[in-house]
Amino acid sequence: MLGKNLSSINIIKNWFKKNGWKPFKFQTEVWEKYKEGYSGLIHSATGTGKTYAAFFGSVIEYLDNAIKKPGLKLIWITPIRSLANDILMNLKKPIEDLKINWKIEIRTGDISSSAKVNQIKNLPDVLITTPESLTIMLTHKNSTEYFKNLNCVVIDEWHELLSSKRGVQTELIISRITRFNPEVKFWGVSATIGNLDYALDALTHNRLKKIIINGEVKKKILVDSIIPDDISLIPWAGHLGIRLINQVIEEIEKYKSVIVFTNTRSQTEFWYQSILHNMPEWAGIISLHHSSLDRDVREFVERGLKEGKLKCVVSTSSLDLGVDFTSVERVIQIGSPKGVARLLQRAGRSGHNPEGISRITCVPTNALELIEFDAVRYAIEKKYIEDRQSVKKPLDVLVQHLVTIALGEGFDKMELYNEIINSYSYKDLTYEEFEWALNFVTNEKGTLKAYPEYSKVVKEDDLYKVVNNRIARFHRMSIGTIVSDSALSVQYINGGRLGSVEESFISRIKLSVLILFNFRLDGRIFYIKN
Repeated sequence: MLGKNLSSINIIKNWFKKNGWKPFKFQTEVWEKYKEGYSGLIHSATGTGKTYAAFFGSVIEYLDNAIKKPGLKLIWITPIRSLANDILMNLKKPIEDLKINWKIEIRTGDISSSAKVNQIKNLPDVLITTPESLTIMLTHKNSTEYFKNLNCVVIDEWHELLSSKRGVQTELIISRITRFNPEVKFWGVSATIGNLDYALDALTHNRLKKIIINGEVKKKILVDSIIPDDISLIPWAGHLGIRLINQVIEEIEKYKSVIVFTNTRSQTEFWYQSILHNMPEWAGIISLHHSSLDRDVREFVERGLKEGKLKCVVSTSSLDLGVDFTSVERVIQIGSPKGVARLLQRAGRSGHNPEGISRITCVPTNALELIEFDAVRYAIEKKYIEDRQSVKKPLDVLVQHLVTIALGEGFDKMELYNEIINSYSYKDLTYEEFEWALNFVTNEKGTLKAYPEYSKVVKEDDLYKVVNNRIARFHRMSIGTIVSDSALSVQYINGGRLGSVEESFISRIKLSVLILFNFRLDGRIFYIKN
């Protein structure tokens, strides 16, 4: 299958040909730069082949090396767990077709503890994970051994991580891996970002060989709006937009599969119920998707979209990113998209292939949003996309990182400081600020030194370590930078689970309010009310 007389890049091109495809110029450029030792940022429209552009660099490197080293070769970081299975399927296909003996696995919060233990004992060749799960790996005593044969780290949807503390967490991981394996290459993948040079620098800070590769694929995006015959139907204020539901339903009826995006979970529930009320015959082929739903329900909806079994899904941003739904023909946006990049990201859920047309229809919830929709169309035409800025040296993330490394192999104070300032977000971190953070976790100069919970890290044999097992367990369970409200599980008396809801939301509900849930699972339709 591989062919003895073919170069590694030609082997990949032949695989494309057998699948009826041809690599785009930007894809082959990535592979060539990868062979030259570059790190970089791949910037191209949604559905134009960025995943294979990033992935085949590692495959080509493996084919070129006569000595096949065991262990991790590629780490693929995804910002959300729901993307992991989609990425897994996309990466497995070429590996199986090319008969490359690689094991590709997922490591996220959805994977059982026993599976994770077995995974560490026998590391896969490719690991698909999240920033949090990868950070937990750094708490293992021999964590640096995991990365000794690593060739590349791909950070998917880099624009999504860049401007958040999860992006800072990712930068610290990159800096950690670089220290013990300076030859590792880092490639970011992004579809919607304005300040590309900044995004590249944040990802590949202090690297000499780095490059931005733009996809030249002309992806057609259509943005239009639903405007009523009588403009007085649109109020001057409000956010639901339900007055235009009949026109929205007319648009949904024209297509095989449609995603209706809203901006909040309550709006998602409201629109889902309203559509179903007007079209009861759609029961079973319409569903909803948001982060409070149980994992099994979300995965059921995602499978239904992938397989073309659902005519309509009403969703929040939980379906914004990267999942490949080839059956989706149209996207409808209820209300303001809250940004050019977000609208482009959502539009890309339809026509998710290089030749497809991505069409998104905006539904105004108030009259002023018609002006906003026109401004967004103008911005897309002129290629004005919002810049993303990284968070500058957040001390809470730094404190967490100190405990993480102390829990793993321990650290020398100066060595870790130099490692941390090698990351973009902490490049201006002063030694005084670093010492403040260190004192915060050691409490060496504090009045609460006698209490273990305030002295998480101790100095032992010239290294800072975590020696308290209770603190170790608690830290591993709480790793992450997403702060959320306390959540309550929503389930039936007999044990069936629906999902979760914030405690603060439940506390504000009045007894007179009717709560109605309607959803489909495994062919059954459930109605629940208080």
